[in-house]
Amino acid sequence: MTDGGVVTRDVRGRTMLITINRPEKRNALDRQVRSAFLDAIAAARANDAVRAIVVTGAGDKAFVAGADIAEFEDRTTVEQWRAMKSATIFEAVERCPKPVIAAVNGFCLGAGMELALACDIRIASAAAKFGQPEVNLGIIPGGGGTQRLPRIVGLGAALRLILTGDLIGADDALRLGLVEEVVEPNAFLDRALALAETIASKSPVAVAAAKEATRAALSLPLDDGLKLETALFQVCFASDDRAEGVRAFLEKRSAQFTGK
Repeated sequence: MTDGGVVTRDVRGRTMLITINRPEKRNALDRQVRSAFLDAIAAARANDAVRAIVVTGAGDKAFVAGADIAEFEDRTTVEQWRAMKSATIFEAVERCPKPVIAAVNGFCLGAGMELALACDIRIASAAAKFGQPEVNLGIIPGGGGTQRLPRIVGLGAALRLILTGDLIGADDALRLGLVEEVVEPNAFLDRALALAETIASKSPVAVAAAKEATRAALSLPLDDGLKLETALFQVCFASDDRAEGVRAFLEKRSAQFTGK
């Protein structure tokens, strides 16, 4: 548990569960939460025993209901600029070589939706609600919503959400491709942890390379993406994990990957 408990860490098997723990504020992101979350991601990256990460929110009301709007009232333009130029939780998740799964419960709004968008896979409770309501405050998404959302759901669907500020339910989020699975409210976290453990059983070398190559497809021209894929394939091919994977396949047993 870190920073007075506003963000907690719990290693379960080969997965670190990171929980944003401000249920009384619907897990709104303030400066303290952001700092503690960055520390948690850094700890997960540094721990070789951790091979996957699950991010969720405490309680049953919200994953993250957005930024802590109270911080906006007295913040100057320069202070906001500095805050947005510093390391962000969204980039930390996206650039983490280990897979990050969002287990979304309740409200997933604004900066909370942007955090989910930065994750690699999203598992939603059937009770989850999604939205980018910043337009209602006279601002726009500032944590990547205008960039990551259209890459995931397409331009029209993204603009509808961003321009109206409307909320959608989990079933609509699934239809749009915003989430990968919808699970009953009492099972969404277990499903996310099970999925994380499945990924954690694979080669850490291959998983990190696959994440890097696949994410690059969103920004690189095809020829450059194919070159990156080839280079990363060669890295995997030179690893101890590749040798173990091939041996295990030929010997008809489960591979024991070491991440080397």
